[in-house]
Amino acid sequence: MKKEILISALLMASMSLSAQKTATVKIYPERGKQIIPKEIYGQFAEHLGSCIYGGLWVGEKSDIPNTKGYRTDVLNALKELKVPVLRWPGGCFADEYHWMDGIGPKENRPKMVNNNWGGVVEDNSFGTNEFLNLCEMLGCEPYISGNVGSGSVEELAKWVEYMTSDGDSPMANLRRKNGREKPWKIKYLGVGNESWGCGGNMTPEYYSDLYRRYSTYCRNYDGNHLFKIASGASDYDYKWTDVLMKNVGARMNGLSLHYYTVTGWNGSKGSATKFSKDDYYWAMGKCLEIEDVIKKHINIMDKYDPQKHVGLMVDEWGTWWDQEPGVKSALYQQNSMRDAFVASLTLDVFHKYTDRIKMTNIAQVVNVLQSMILTRGKQMVLTPTYYVFDMYKVHQDATYLPLDLICDKVDVRDNRTVPLVSATASKDKEGIIHVSLSNVDTDNTQEVSIDVSNFKVSNVSGQILTSAHITDHNSFENPDIVKLEDFKDAKVSKGMLKVKLPALSIVTLTIK
Repeated sequence: MKKEILISALLMASMSLSAQKTATVKIYPERGKQIIPKEIYGQFAEHLGSCIYGGLWVGEKSDIPNTKGYRTDVLNALKELKVPVLRWPGGCFADEYHWMDGIGPKENRPKMVNNNWGGVVEDNSFGTNEFLNLCEMLGCEPYISGNVGSGSVEELAKWVEYMTSDGDSPMANLRRKNGREKPWKIKYLGVGNESWGCGGNMTPEYYSDLYRRYSTYCRNYDGNHLFKIASGASDYDYKWTDVLMKNVGARMNGLSLHYYTVTGWNGSKGSATKFSKDDYYWAMGKCLEIEDVIKKHINIMDKYDPQKHVGLMVDEWGTWWDQEPGVKSALYQQNSMRDAFVASLTLDVFHKYTDRIKMTNIAQVVNVLQSMILTRGKQMVLTPTYYVFDMYKVHQDATYLPLDLICDKVDVRDNRTVPLVSATASKDKEGIIHVSLSNVDTDNTQEVSIDVSNFKVSNVSGQILTSAHITDHNSFENPDIVKLEDFKDAKVSKGMLKVKLPALSIVTLTIK
């Protein structure tokens, strides 16, 4: 009898939770102090799979429409996102990359074997000049990852000179010989990548000494000022952060952090498009766990650097599922509505900590992991994640507005709890407020009430990204299953903005 009463009580609780479809948001414009750096929306392009060759670069002789060798469709799509910064050439590839192999006449460039990713032979037709010219075409800041793992101090020092010196020096003259008279402006320089793993399997103490040595010879030439980023920790490795803050400290401008929403590093990570609701909610919990990880790394950094001179750079993040069946290109995965929610929820977290987080780079821009774009021959597809970045670009360089959010939560496996609504808000330089809302709930509409009594509202418009199923994605056969549409279900009445969020939807509102 007691067992039956317990089951009945649980069912009643479940029904009560299911019927509760409301959430409340209170925004505090007067408390807005921090700017959301546009670099929070950074991208990452590694020589991995078909990210570079076939994704960004096809060469001028290709029958795929191109602009000076860059895919025209991809180039235009990235311009729409207002990409602020692009990281290159890795990733693990960076610490095997010797930059002099990728300069000069293309027919003279030596081939190389990409030992990190599938043993693919690359012809080095996409090198330093091609990358930096791409950044100029996109109007974005280059972020160079230097080779510390297998390269020398001299090699990295000469690379910086080649790119940034305007003097009568050997490397500057070599650049001129290769067709570039004036130097590029390079702000971000990574001194190694994942030095705890593929970048050399180092201890933090050893890497700290290497960083001090390598960074010493990376000089500022002719008005170019490097923002030097040390190779930081992988997710839960707090010791690495502690040692670098203690042993390197203010000698670095930034410290990297990598965090992936991944099922496991060994064996199957799960399909990108075939998964259950339980798998979906688990992914939401795992991606939100980045907030706890960020706070713990920040606490360590605050101990050594209370003035926050050293930036935290989450320069690899995103989902990592099994490679798409039948596709030989390494780490090529599809991109569903689940990935879109990982993007929106993670960006909402980043916005809260921009007093320390100065840049993040989702992995990766084309055809690899949680990419913006997929390509196959002459075809191109925009992913749900692309549309999230498109919706959220209004937050770039805007003032973050603190808010309170009350909503239902759901418990998921591994003792994680997931709020069913996520929200973030900002005010741009024209005084326009943008609010992004995500309804994580797979089944229920959420009626969100936003208290706007403390600021004037004359007009509300918006965009929505939603689909019928959490596994929905865009394919080359059906490229528009998931796409942005106008959102009109937001109304202001008596100081409250009432928003009806369909199940599985992401909305960005523009409030004037």
